[in-house]
Amino acid sequence: MRHVLLWMARNRLLKRWLPRIWFVRRAVRRFMPGETVEEALDAAEFFRPLGIGILFTQLGENLTKLSEAQAVADHYHGLLDMIAARGMDAEISVKPTQLGLDLDRDAALHLLSALADHAGQRDGLLWLDMEGSVYTDATLWLYRALKETHTNIGICLQAYLRRTPADISDLLPLKPAIRLVKGAYDEHELLAFRRKDEVDAAYQSLCVLMLPHAAKGELRLGMGTHDTRLIERIAAQAEAIGIGKDAFEVEMLYGIRQGEQLRLAKEGYRVLALIAYGEAWYAWYMRRLAERPANVFFALRQMFG
Repeated sequence: MRHVLLWMARNRLLKRWLPRIWFVRRAVRRFMPGETVEEALDAAEFFRPLGIGILFTQLGENLTKLSEAQAVADHYHGLLDMIAARGMDAEISVKPTQLGLDLDRDAALHLLSALADHAGQRDGLLWLDMEGSVYTDATLWLYRALKETHTNIGICLQAYLRRTPADISDLLPLKPAIRLVKGAYDEHELLAFRRKDEVDAAYQSLCVLMLPHAAKGELRLGMGTHDTRLIERIAAQAEAIGIGKDAFEVEMLYGIRQGEQLRLAKEGYRVLALIAYGEAWYAWYMRRLAERPANVFFALRQMFG
């Protein structure tokens, strides 16, 4: 099922036609509150009294014109102003190819630097999403280049990539902010672990590697996973070496296991909800279904419920 869904995510014909079908659009509402920034901001208000922070991302990737990249940057500047106007505890996360990385990496760096400046006015981070493995080196280059002039930059790393332990070791001297996810692209077995037990083991070992640095304030660690049993195993290991729950944060997507988000927040975990929005949701949505088979059944219930 996972490989079929990832194939569907890449298929241009399906990408063109499936989003037009009403019951497919209905199913997407489980994972995102809507396509507009206003819907995303309104949805975020639910989390404010619960002490849960927000991470916003506008969906889209692999732009073909630099003018489109500028328009995306302008949108995010507007979003930062809206966040400030609402007094919201929120940050933004962007895909580098949505800012023109495919076309001109220096231009992408310039756009990202301006966004980091803007986010920094309220002590917020600008997060770089990680895309397929063909972009790993370029995204790490962007991160290092931005860190030379900004302290408020975060990066997403993927636990299933075999290279990730070395990437983390290389980043540690920069006192990085790292959001660790399992990984949702269809990578070759030479590049990535493919079995669930291998990915889970890699995820846990990487978090344990980073926890002492996070406890000393040398790293901001975000666990981007909905696997609460895995989170609790890592928390237990942290407690065993004298590290509390305040040394890391749990980052979960809007609409997925919301009851667990609320439970973790009540139990003293620092929790963030990632709210995605925008019209270019198809490939992102199919990768979310592929991440966890149970998501498919939730989506079917949304379609026909």
